[in-house]
Amino acid sequence: MSDSNSTNFTNPSTFILLGIPGLEAAHVWISIPFCAMYAIVILGNFTILFIVKREPSLHRPMYYFLCMLVITDLVQSTSVLPKMLSIFWFNSREIHFSACLTQMYFILSFSVMQSGILVAMAFDRYVAICDPLRHSTTLTNPVVAKIGLAMVLRGVMFIFPYPFLASKWPYCRTNIIPYTYCKHIAVVKLACTDIRISSYYSLSVAFLVICLDVFCIAVSYIQILRAIFSLPTKDTRLKTFGTCSSHLCVILASYTPHIFSTITQRFGHNMALYFHVLMDNVCLLVPPMLNPIIYGVRTQEIWDRLLHIFTHKGP
Repeated sequence: MSDSNSTNFTNPSTFILLGIPGLEAAHVWISIPFCAMYAIVILGNFTILFIVKREPSLHRPMYYFLCMLVITDLVQSTSVLPKMLSIFWFNSREIHFSACLTQMYFILSFSVMQSGILVAMAFDRYVAICDPLRHSTTLTNPVVAKIGLAMVLRGVMFIFPYPFLASKWPYCRTNIIPYTYCKHIAVVKLACTDIRISSYYSLSVAFLVICLDVFCIAVSYIQILRAIFSLPTKDTRLKTFGTCSSHLCVILASYTPHIFSTITQRFGHNMALYFHVLMDNVCLLVPPMLNPIIYGVRTQEIWDRLLHIFTHKGP
C-alpha cells in the first residue's frame, strides 16, 4: 500500500482514507464511543421495527413513516461505521474506487430520503391535528406506500449525478482522502480538472432538497400550532402537542448537527481538520442513535410495548 502524494493516474483503483488526521494515535480510543453509538443504532432501530411489526395497534401512518426513518438510519450508519472501525482497529485504509463511489451514493441518497420522510411525518401530524376526521381516509396504506416510494425515487434520482460525475473526472493529484469515509467534496477535490459542475449541482440539491423540506415542515407546524392554540383547554392543548413532540425532537436531532457543521465549515477555516472530520461523523451517527431513543421514550405506545416485552406485565 502506497501513501504517495504525487502519483500520476487518471482512474485510481483505490483511495486511501486517513481516518481522523492529527488524531491517528487516538484512533482506538475514538473508536469506543463510535462503536457504542453504532451498537445503540442497531439495537434501538431494530427494536422499533420489531415492536411496530408485532403490535397491530401500531399499524398506522405515523409508525409506517417511523419505520421508513428507521431503515434510512440503519442504512446510512452502516454505510459508514464498518469501514470507519476497520480504519481505527486494523489500519485498513484502502477502499476501492467503485466502493468509494457506492458509499458516497448511499450516504447522500439516504440522507435525502430521511429528510423527505421527516416532511411526510410532519404532513401526517398536520392532517391528524388539523383535520382528524379525514386522517384515515387521506393517509390510507396505499397513499403512505406511494409517499414512501416517492421519497425513495427522489433520493435515488437527485443523488445519482454525484457518483456519476465523480467517476468521469480524471484523478492525477493524489488518492488520499483525509476523512473516515468518502465524502463527496473530499473526493471530487482530488480531480485534476474543473469540478464546478459537481460543486454547483451539490449546492443546487442542498438548496432544493433541504431548504424546501425545512420550509414544508415549518409551514406544517405553523398550521399545527394554530390549531393547537385554538383548542379550548390547556390540558387538551398539551396532550395534542405531545403527539408532535417526538417528531419535533427528531427534527432537531437531524438538522441541528448539520447546521452546526455547515457553519463551522463555512466560517471555521482556522479550526483543525480533525474537528471538521469529527463533526461530519457526528452528523452521520448521532441522529440514527437518538431517533429510536426519542421515539421509544416519548411515544407512549412504543414505551408500553417495550415494557411489555421486558416485564410481561404490559397490557
